[in-house]
Amino acid sequence: MDDRDLVVDGFRIQPLSPATWDAFADLAERHNGVWGGCWCTHFHLYPDPIEERRALGNREFKRQLVEAGRSHAALVFDGDTAVAWAQYGTVDELPNIQHRKEWERGVPRRPDFRITCLFVDRDYRRTGMASIAVRGALALISAAGGGLVESYPHDLPPGKKTSSSFLYNATRTMYEQLGFTYQRPKGQGNCVMTTEVPAGTRTAP
Repeated sequence: MDDRDLVVDGFRIQPLSPATWDAFADLAERHNGVWGGCWCTHFHLYPDPIEERRALGNREFKRQLVEAGRSHAALVFDGDTAVAWAQYGTVDELPNIQHRKEWERGVPRRPDFRITCLFVDRDYRRTGMASIAVRGALALISAAGGGLVESYPHDLPPGKKTSSSFLYNATRTMYEQLGFTYQRPKGQGNCVMTTEVPAGTRTAP
């Protein structure tokens, strides 16, 4: 299936790749490199190649990961403009999750893929775009062979709201709506949720 054929709720989904790097970079640059200039590199950094990363800068470090096929994400497009992404990958590709040691002590089964970070353009927030990005990621994971997928959303107390700019992986409620199952807490205010994704073609859930 051609990447251009994957559409979720009217928005085109394409994988992060050298061909879509410019669109990804444009979205990041519109928001000062995202999360204080991280460029969505944090979850790659265990162990942290700190000298290489400092010499290159986060932007170029991320670009080289993409060029090498070592960084994956579902990009959501409105027309020709990327407006959101959901980063996913294997544990080896994205080893540096928050509360990593706690996660390692409690993991009953190593996931095949994990979703670690979401980002939505400020003009598209609170419109369901994070859910679209995750559904796109699940479709790309399915096309890559599927398996057990973990994510680590924020587990907010009932009635509590917070700025979407602080929710780097959305909420437990959103993942429950997408069919994920709560597994256990992780750190303060986060949790582990899982779903089984069948192998198949790029068809969004």
